[in-house]
Amino acid sequence: MRQYAALALLMSALSACTPLAPAPPPPAPALSEEAEKAAILAVIARMQDAWNRGDFRGYMEGFANPDVIFVSRGRFQRDWQGTLEHYVRDYGGSPERRGRLRFFDIRIHMLAPDAAQLISRYQLDRPREPQDGINTRLMRKRGGRWVIWLNHVSSVEPPR
Repeated sequence: MRQYAALALLMSALSACTPLAPAPPPPAPALSEEAEKAAILAVIARMQDAWNRGDFRGYMEGFANPDVIFVSRGRFQRDWQGTLEHYVRDYGGSPERRGRLRFFDIRIHMLAPDAAQLISRYQLDRPREPQDGINTRLMRKRGGRWVIWLNHVSSVEPPR
């Protein structure tokens, strides 16, 4: 019986010496609502700048990849790659064809720490077929960065 008690005592002492697994790092502190909105506005500003310099791939960095849902002209685009192909096909080639893009009257409503609704107006100034309309976007925070997960564009045809 003493042998078992000694063995149990030895095992208990050894287990106390076994190093513990390191504690997981604490979660990153949540940003304030205003900081999250500023981060979302920065995404939109980078997209606008990328478009205006003709960098469609840079513009697309603001969208969830590959699973963005994009609705325009009453149709769904295929996915991230399909949306990129749409931009290159319909707006690529020259600065006049691409036009100058501007987002304004931007309203952001935080839905959750990782979700926000953004509604904005946009203008695409170009010699032929200028556009004016509204974007409705569902933003998601993935991997610490905001991306557009759902984008719906409603365009108004200017009077001729």
